[in-house]
Amino acid sequence: MNNNPNEQPGPTLSSRIWLFLGLGLLLLLGLQFLSSGAPLGNEVPLSELAAAIRNGTVTQIVVQADTEILAKQRDGNMLISRKERSVGITETLLSLGVTEQQLQNIEIQVQTGENLATLLINLLPFILPTLLLVFLVWRMMRTARAGQDQALSFGRSRARVSRDMERPTVTFNDVAGADEAKQELQEIVEFLKEPDKFIQLGARIPKGVLMVGPPGTGKTLLARAVAGEAGVPFFSISGSEFVEMFVGVGASRVRDLFDRAKKEAPAIVFVDEIDAVGRQRGTGLGGGHDEREQTLNQILTEMDGFEQGTNVIIIAATNRPDVLDPALLRPGRFDRKVTLDRPDFKGREAILKVHTKGKPLASDVSLEAMAKLTPGFAGADLENLVNEAAILAARRNKRTISMREFQEAMERIIAGPERRSRVITPEERKTIAYHEAGHAVVMYHLEEADPVHKITIIPRGQAGGYTMSLPETDTMLVTKEKFEDQIVGLLGGRASEEITFNKITTGASNDLERATQIARAMITRYGMSEKLGLRTFGEPSGSIFLGRDLMEQRNYSEEAAVQIDNEVRRILDHSYLRAKTILQENFERLVRLSEALLAKETIDREEFEAIMTENIEPADVTRAVPA
Repeated sequence: MNNNPNEQPGPTLSSRIWLFLGLGLLLLLGLQFLSSGAPLGNEVPLSELAAAIRNGTVTQIVVQADTEILAKQRDGNMLISRKERSVGITETLLSLGVTEQQLQNIEIQVQTGENLATLLINLLPFILPTLLLVFLVWRMMRTARAGQDQALSFGRSRARVSRDMERPTVTFNDVAGADEAKQELQEIVEFLKEPDKFIQLGARIPKGVLMVGPPGTGKTLLARAVAGEAGVPFFSISGSEFVEMFVGVGASRVRDLFDRAKKEAPAIVFVDEIDAVGRQRGTGLGGGHDEREQTLNQILTEMDGFEQGTNVIIIAATNRPDVLDPALLRPGRFDRKVTLDRPDFKGREAILKVHTKGKPLASDVSLEAMAKLTPGFAGADLENLVNEAAILAARRNKRTISMREFQEAMERIIAGPERRSRVITPEERKTIAYHEAGHAVVMYHLEEADPVHKITIIPRGQAGGYTMSLPETDTMLVTKEKFEDQIVGLLGGRASEEITFNKITTGASNDLERATQIARAMITRYGMSEKLGLRTFGEPSGSIFLGRDLMEQRNYSEEAAVQIDNEVRRILDHSYLRAKTILQENFERLVRLSEALLAKETIDREEFEAIMTENIEPADVTRAVPA
């Protein structure tokens, strides 16, 4: 295996053969040029050559190919003559008047056969076609063999295996924010290292571990950490790599994967995104014998077929456990489920420490503060946050990463990049300022609303501005009062536009959408409507392949649907009235905050709270603000 990314691949066998053919052709052409170039001497008839011998000027005679005579003279010149092939050189010269005494003073050499150049040139018309034919036959045989190998390997597993030096170097120390999951998987590592410890007590280690959690929570990272801690071969494959368009290929690949793992036991097999192949059977639109179901059946069979003491652990990961086949989750297969949720405050702080290790941080950076500012962030989100902050610091030619880069990276991830080049008219800018100020003022006066962290009218992504509110602590339960205050805060921007300018714009479209979703969820999911009572409305449909639009099955009447719509409207109308009341009672602070936004564009939490607590007389502001 080539582990050097900078090393260029060597020439292929076919390219080397073409190279050798080209060099051979050049060699033959060179020999032909040499043989057909300027002659070695003067070509003379045999009578003239005999006269030169009689005169004593010839010192050496070389007979080539039994016909060509090369005679070297004392002055270095060469004479070339030709004779008949059947007559010897001595007889030929004696017949021309040369005496035996004269021949004794001359060195005579007879070379049988033709010289190499002449021989190759004569064979050239046969050599090249023969070589070309041999190459074509070899190429066809190689192609046929490759096709045969490909056909035979089509059913082989495409799992990537890591051994020894290639094994993942990730350990549990590199995984933060998932202490409970690490504790569950630590037993797997101990079994792979010391299986006798469990077997002597009659314990049966789980054959399969299913890791469940939202995207980015570290499922794949934990699997690599288990392999790194256990020090065993690590087979990794995606669920989608089993399934092909040809029926039976997936099942063949499953058999091959498990056979390879058994041969290298103890080992770990990691199947990522197992929902691609492990979905519930009998719910597909293609019948009950499609390729996916055959592959799943083979997985179930192989996991049941593990002998007692076979040290092969199957680890699978998915963010869709609801679509998995029940047979896959029963004891004896994936009988241990490890849940990875989004980290809490302490978990986020630990993850940030892992990802900032080795990075130059400025003295003002507080990972604890950043953990508080990032509720709902998964591990991948936090890694991306640190990377974006480092990119911003490099773009500004800084040597360290400051808190400013971290906060800007967080806003970039949540709302998108700044769009300062976006052209906004003065009227739109003022409308945006009052809209965002309306959100902030209303939320400040709500008991259950999250504190306002930042207000800005700088466009980001698709938003002309935004008001960021962040919770002080992580909570699992949400009260009815908190839902109601969230809706009131969302409607504060629309209320501010109406009160201030006596007109409304499209700027509140996303606020209305989110407020409607919360109000409908209060009624249909959480039973928070006194009029409709303690029940839920709507339930998931049986099909998991028909898409999200068809996943809710209506289990209530048309009359109940009308009541739901009326109750949603009642909640929204009441919340909007509360928002308008708060703004009318604090209009002076709304104007002061809007003017500060128009002047500074961005206001942080400290400045906002200072404006909300300072003494403002009604005479300091005017109600007529439209341009």
